[in-house]
Amino acid sequence: MIDHFPHMHRALDEARKAAAAGEVPIGAVITGPDGQVLAAAGNSIVGPKDPTGHAELIAIRQAAQRLGSERLEGCDLYVTLEPCAMCAQAMAFARIRRVYYGAEDPKGGGVTVGARIFSQPTTHHRPEVYGGILEDEAAKLLKDFFRARRS
Repeated sequence: MIDHFPHMHRALDEARKAAAAGEVPIGAVITGPDGQVLAAAGNSIVGPKDPTGHAELIAIRQAAQRLGSERLEGCDLYVTLEPCAMCAQAMAFARIRRVYYGAEDPKGGGVTVGARIFSQPTTHHRPEVYGGILEDEAAKLLKDFFRARRS
């Protein structure tokens, strides 16, 4: 069977690692223009007590360090949950080429619901956005995580 979404599968693996560490299971992967993985991260908020420890921001920082540039032009970001407004704005600042996400976030999304950062006239860079990639698997991870926390 051909895996058409290997980078999203890797993001899901990062989300599982985050869940195992007690973090909300969100994972992100950034690939360079050549398709090679530059960075991969899961949420890391609770452990270090860092409200900016979103998987996307950690991956953006790692990729920028690896490339030695604050601009990630030609790079693509895969994330298991629709980015929040903070992460979407960081993606715009970083000049991410494309954003692929799994599940929509009806409460905190900043791309297709909520703030809709990439639709704002003050947003100077707008990546291409593709949602619903392995959405069921991404949503199940989140539902299972929160169900277990409520039990």
